[in-house]
Amino acid sequence: MNLRPPSAPPILYGAYALAGLSLIWSGYAITDLMHSGKFGLSVALAGDIGWLTIMWAEHKRRGGIPVMAAGWVIAVGVGFLLVLHGIEEQSVPQAIAGPFVVLVAKGVATVALLVTRDPAALTAEQEAEIHSVMRDSEYEARLHAARLSRLDQAADAEIARIHAEARIRLARDDADFEIGLQRLEKRAAIERNTPLAIAGAQPAEPPAEPLAQVGTQQLSESFPAPGNMLVSTTEPSAQQAEPFGFSAHASTQSAQRMEAIEKVAELLAQDPGLTAAQVEERLSVSPATAKRYLREARAPRGGTK
Repeated sequence: MNLRPPSAPPILYGAYALAGLSLIWSGYAITDLMHSGKFGLSVALAGDIGWLTIMWAEHKRRGGIPVMAAGWVIAVGVGFLLVLHGIEEQSVPQAIAGPFVVLVAKGVATVALLVTRDPAALTAEQEAEIHSVMRDSEYEARLHAARLSRLDQAADAEIARIHAEARIRLARDDADFEIGLQRLEKRAAIERNTPLAIAGAQPAEPPAEPLAQVGTQQLSESFPAPGNMLVSTTEPSAQQAEPFGFSAHASTQSAQRMEAIEKVAELLAQDPGLTAAQVEERLSVSPATAKRYLREARAPRGGTK
């Protein structure tokens, strides 16, 4: 069963007709009252447009009591102007009938709105509550969107910072790599341009131990003694005493001296520019002994003493 009334009941036609007549009469009367031609007509049209706007709002049930009060204020104001027009025209019928038409039209329109109201329609309080919920929902949605936007902006800023730090690290790594390559090239250039005498001064292996502390067995492996001479592996002070101890001690020193000279001769073969300081460093001997070993190693074999 449809409880809603017809969309356009007959009472509305009467209300529309009265409203039209009221607008026509009020427009003419106010224009004539103003004595300003088209400018007075603009004032009348402004009042009529305001009244129609209020009637539309009342028909759509918008605004509640304030809108209804504004409609009656406009109707009373238009009626007062029509009374003035009747007085100016010195016509009592115009002074009475003019505002009567306006007030009747307003009253019929109000009754028509009440009659056509849907019985199942929500009250003004219910509609206000619904509108409040809708406003709250819209507020929550916009607030959520604003928070998401702020999080997105913060994330973009953090990502930009990470990219900037990564570019800094990459530039630092590139600079370190280039400097490392330049060092290698510089070192290779120094080694190529270093004279042979200076290069020979750099030991190719750890410095040799003092000759007196090296066992004769190690020396014999590197520099075999001439004539397969047998040398004791202990220092002269630790050797067994022979019938002629001086002769054994002298033979050991002579063998060590010959081995040292052979070592210096090998160094000379590797580096003709060998110096006494290098011999002193390699054999751990005194400067005078180093010079003597170097001189004897350079001398012909026949002239060695």
